[in-house]
Amino acid sequence: MIHLAQKALLNNPYLPQQCRIVAAMPQTDDTMLFKVRLEDNALAEAFGHKPGQFVQVSVMGTGECPISIASSPTRHGTIDLCIRKAGRVTDAFHSLGQNAIFGMRGPYGNGYPVEVMEGNNLIIIAGGIGMAPLRSLLHYAMDHRSRFNEVILMYGAKGQEDFLFKGELLSLMDRADIKTFLAVEKDTDGNWEGEKGFVTDLFGKFDINPDETYATICGPPVMYKFVIDKLLEKGFSKGRILMSLERKMKCGIGKCVHCSVGFKYTCIDGPIFTYWDVINMKEII
Repeated sequence: MIHLAQKALLNNPYLPQQCRIVAAMPQTDDTMLFKVRLEDNALAEAFGHKPGQFVQVSVMGTGECPISIASSPTRHGTIDLCIRKAGRVTDAFHSLGQNAIFGMRGPYGNGYPVEVMEGNNLIIIAGGIGMAPLRSLLHYAMDHRSRFNEVILMYGAKGQEDFLFKGELLSLMDRADIKTFLAVEKDTDGNWEGEKGFVTDLFGKFDINPDETYATICGPPVMYKFVIDKLLEKGFSKGRILMSLERKMKCGIGKCVHCSVGFKYTCIDGPIFTYWDVINMKEII
């Protein structure tokens, strides 16, 4: 039997469900990791997503915006949303306190094709805020470690104060089954003991067979060209380069045409695209 709240959601895809902020953890000066839970227990237990998908969050009186899910579907109970102050809705969300209620609908988008990627090596390449959506894939790979061969994380930021999930990622460096490389462009405090430089400089730290590897990328637009050039130099095929690209998404379900790029919609056909896709829709970055 379909629960009443589930039935309402199926009948009206625009209808947000009530969601509660369980915890809020600062990441940088303007970015917070929120742990949230759907108020309806049946919906909370039934909620499922793929790594790379997003939700639409709304704050009463301000509107709504798309936010990547930063937690893996393997970890149930709460949903992680890493939100940077970037406008009216996100600023309003940061003003909400613990236990505050907001609206959420989704998940939306295509997510990473994890079933296809399993059995291969996995490289996760992040820059700045791009670590938020990739965290979902990272945790998925960690929780299904036997399904992947080598797992490599490459994450670059301007300074160590700009890393998201810093403590969490530093702890990964002690794991033998995941290779973790963190780099900062500037060591402003002079106490950074990790790599210094750009994320592309980290490619020299390991060798890997590109025919047996999927590379995933998310970060600022300027990063993509240089990372893709490095991957192509190393022999990666365009279909094995996966990019998380969110471009002016509005409704989340392909009705408003706000995120259309040629004949594709970022919210439906993305936000995960292969490099083959992007070659024919360059304006998406």
